[in-house]
Amino acid sequence: MTARELYDRWLHELWNGELDRLERLAEGVVAGDFVGNWPGRPALVRGPGQLAAVIRQGRELFDELRFEVALGPVGDGDLIAARWAAHGRHDGTPVTFHGHDLLRHADGRFTEYWVIAEDPYRPTA
Repeated sequence: MTARELYDRWLHELWNGELDRLERLAEGVVAGDFVGNWPGRPALVRGPGQLAAVIRQGRELFDELRFEVALGPVGDGDLIAARWAAHGRHDGTPVTFHGHDLLRHADGRFTEYWVIAEDPYRPTA
């Protein structure tokens, strides 16, 4: 599987996927020993179930939230990096925010994740 194919699964199956299927989808995209790191919160997430819960919690704060690839993904060995943009509505106000993902993979699934993202509550002009 190419870096693009693997990252497409990450972004489109999980972050844009059906909320009622997140746990099952996460099991197919990340390894059982997956570790997710957010700024100031290392190892915030462990395993597919916790990842699905964090994705659901974040997505439920917005209406019509969609993620798209802005740059990449770029693969180097067992690492994949990409920049993304998210568009949605918060309290009826359009919002757009961006972030960077860095993921380590093995055997067709992600094992580690580091993210940096902008403040999602900044309204779109």
